[in-house]
Amino acid sequence: MTGLLGSRYGPVVGGLFLAFPAIFPATATLLEKHERDNKRKAGIPFTIRGRLAAALDARGAVMGALGAMAFAAVACALLHRHGLGVALPVALLSWIAVSSVLWYVRKHHPWARPTATRRA
Repeated sequence: MTGLLGSRYGPVVGGLFLAFPAIFPATATLLEKHERDNKRKAGIPFTIRGRLAAALDARGAVMGALGAMAFAAVACALLHRHGLGVALPVALLSWIAVSSVLWYVRKHHPWARPTATRRA
């Protein structure tokens, strides 16, 4: 998919889509390692805090990716019919709306909050 986007819209656009899958796993791994090291230095034997921090980072990435998918879908649907001047602002509003709703649901609804975790 990234190759198709890169060949159609150029290497800059293709590179943006290549960056997320390559960088996110490394970021989540480093975040977990950092939190685990902090716990070890503090004398806390469990590593669950690092896992929770990495999971929180992953949730944020998913919310951002869903917002970006909404942006792409709306932009793709409107671009050929209405042009760039209409498509991009509407797509931006859809990204903001989807991301805001997902953030609100994650932050305010009890069923979206993580349950008590067991120690590992």
